[in-house]
Amino acid sequence: MCAGGIEDEGLKAMAAWRRAIEVSLGDADVEGLRSIAQSRTEPASRVERARILLAYREDPSFFALGRALGLHHQTVQRCVERAVVEGPMAALDDRPRPGKEPTITIEAKAWLTSLACRKAKELGYPHELWTTRLLARHAREHGPAEGHACLANLAQGTVCKILDQEEVKPHKVRYYLEQRDPEFAEKMAEVLCVYRTVKLLKKAAVASRKKPGDPVAIISYDEKPGIQAVATTAPDCLLNPACMRRSRAIMNTSATARSACWPVSTC
Repeated sequence: MCAGGIEDEGLKAMAAWRRAIEVSLGDADVEGLRSIAQSRTEPASRVERARILLAYREDPSFFALGRALGLHHQTVQRCVERAVVEGPMAALDDRPRPGKEPTITIEAKAWLTSLACRKAKELGYPHELWTTRLLARHAREHGPAEGHACLANLAQGTVCKILDQEEVKPHKVRYYLEQRDPEFAEKMAEVLCVYRTVKLLKKAAVASRKKPGDPVAIISYDEKPGIQAVATTAPDCLLNPACMRRSRAIMNTSATARSACWPVSTC
């Protein structure tokens, strides 16, 4: 037997020896792996592992697959073994590494997050809303006195990371409208009936142009504040830590007001 034949026989024997693990892939798993394997935006490590699992599904041999993909057979084996234990999609991600111990404690992060959920005005600042720069400066100045010495050198970027993990956005304000008038439904129906009546009167006027009738005029009357001194009718809501919620309803705080009226229809 020639040397080439001996090498081929050795490869086949090693490939057969490596066929030891069976990976179960469902249709959804295969579809997800194909999408990642063909992606140009996914990390290269995820793309490589997706291709390994898809190729192993067709040819379950560590050695032959590693040779075809230009990888070591142990790399293929580790990927397949993780897919069996953790699932095919979980096997695409890197395992967490120990890394450096965090210098900012969980208690300090909780204190900073609770601080971001308060108003800056409550602590003597002229700002209504927190900025990450102001929040970092306040934490550096007052954090050690509150028992969080790890915040003495807190950077603005670290504040952004901590708040992003908790999905807290102290610089944003969302508006809400709370309906507190018990007679709102009746008042709304009355206004809608008026405009419905106007529509019917206009249709009747078009249909009977040749027959003069009694003129009908409908006007709309409203009160307008003469000075733009307004305030909200409800306090700001801080129950949602993601951002502050403020009422859209406003009231006139001045004694000056103007009345305005304009015709809605004249038939």
